Amino acid sequence: MHAPFDPAPVFAPARTPDATGSHTPGAGHPTQELRRTALAALACADVTDKCAQVQALFAEAEHRPLDAASDLAAEPALAAWRAALPGRPASPRLIAPAQVPPRSPFTPDGAAALVHAICHIEFNAINLALDAVWRFADMPRDFYLDWLRVAAEEALHFQLLHTHLQGLPRPGAAQPGWRYGDFDAHDGLWAMCEKTAHDRTARMALVPRTLEARGLDATPLIQAKLRKVGSADALRAVDILDVILRDEVGHVAIGNHWYRWLCERQGLEPVAHYRLLARRHSAPRLKPPFNDEARRRAGFTQAELDFLLGA
Repeated sequence: MHAPFDPAPVFAPARTPDATGSHTPGAGHPTQELRRTALAALACADVTDKCAQVQALFAEAEHRPLDAASDLAAEPALAAWRAALPGRPASPRLIAPAQVPPRSPFTPDGAAALVHAICHIEFNAINLALDAVWRFADMPRDFYLDWLRVAAEEALHFQLLHTHLQGLPRPGAAQPGWRYGDFDAHDGLWAMCEKTAHDRTARMALVPRTLEARGLDATPLIQAKLRKVGSADALRAVDILDVILRDEVGHVAIGNHWYRWLCERQGLEPVAHYRLLARRHSAPRLKPPFNDEARRRAGFTQAELDFLLGA
């Protein structure tokens, strides 16, 4: 039996940028406007600082003022932050998805590469959630609070995985462990974020409901491989993935809720409009097996599940 896994947060104290771009120690003053502070966190390139900023912002979100009306993409005072998007470190090197080598969990390097790949997905998911907060104006307050919650949970996932990655064996190295950036990665998630920057309905359809929902399908398959490995490190990764899968069901449900909310207000039929958006933005065609149980808990209807199967 491996030791029970404790998914408690591992965030460090934040250094949160204020609305003018400077940094103040601690969690920041609660009068900082919510969307502008989310933009500052998105522009942050340091992974540890980004996670801390996101957690601090989410903890204070209920009490922060919200300017939902302003088009922040047009504000000259925010140009430096917008130019820094997406905030990410110099590594990993980003390559085409087809060039990313396969990752076998049955070797030390392959196991580390697999955890690193999931780490990269979670880091990008922080940025995607923050982008929805700052970019899209004129949405209900709950929209911004929902995506800040997603960002905070994705930050926790990243920290859990990165801590685990740093403890994995590294044969032949002077020091054990790996760090985020040690393996190449691809930019598919952020590329879809850029494609849908001017269409919030497309963003809800194609990021949480398509790319992130794919994690609901893939995670049990990855866990099955790790269980075959059977090592303490592999089983700890299975436990971390349990936490991630639980939370990702909620994230996809948030995407489903706001996609349908937007469709209803525009008089759009969700399944038919999804088909149009997927073609317009060249979304990847999803292939089975699908995790129907998790997708239903995330709010997919039978008609949407049938669409995935081409019915």
